[in-house]
Amino acid sequence: MQIRREAIAGTLESSDVLIKMEPSGHPLEVILSSPVKAQYGASIEAQVRQWLNEAGVSVGRVELEDKGALDCTIMARLKTCLARASEPEKAEGGQA
Repeated sequence: MQIRREAIAGTLESSDVLIKMEPSGHPLEVILSSPVKAQYGASIEAQVRQWLNEAGVSVGRVELEDKGALDCTIMARLKTCLARASEPEKAEGGQA
């Protein structure tokens, strides 16, 4: 998969995560903001990178604003965001 356009998934509610993706001409960049970053940041980032690598994503920018989400919630939001980001841009006038 490829990040073709900007996309967002999730919320800033407690126990959730807001994920933003955008295309970039640079190697994959993962930016994490979390109240538990000191304790779990490396693990969260490693899991995100692993899943994106398995999905074939090697280029782009991914920002996570974590609010205490469980791993399963992070992965669900990540999959949703990637599905949205990998859709081709719609042409002007509503034609694809």
